[in-house]
Amino acid sequence: MKLGRKQELFTQALALLLQFAAFRGFEVRMGQVERSKTEAKRLGFEGSNHTRRLAADLNLFRGGEFLTRSEDHRILGEYWEGLSGDFDGERVTFCWGGRFSRPDGNHYSIEHKGMK
Repeated sequence: MKLGRKQELFTQALALLLQFAAFRGFEVRMGQVERSKTEAKRLGFEGSNHTRRLAADLNLFRGGEFLTRSEDHRILGEYWEGLSGDFDGERVTFCWGGRFSRPDGNHYSIEHKGMK
């Protein structure tokens, strides 16, 4: 699947996730969505899907309190992963950073060429 089509799916899915979060009582503020390759390298995340516009970091709040733990994102992460499936005859995997070896619960992405 072409990158542009994955970007379209990511954007549509992110809109669903934001609506689901609001429905579940979360207040959401956007973190980083797009990152330059230079910035990714500086941060030690070369190859990041943020550089492909296939990842977003979301900051969650409830009652004005900033929720910092990966576990706070679990219900959203599981919803996000559940969006995985076949699109245009290809498997598209939605990845939640809470499952990473170094958990990053506020990270939501689509896998692309092995990168989450």
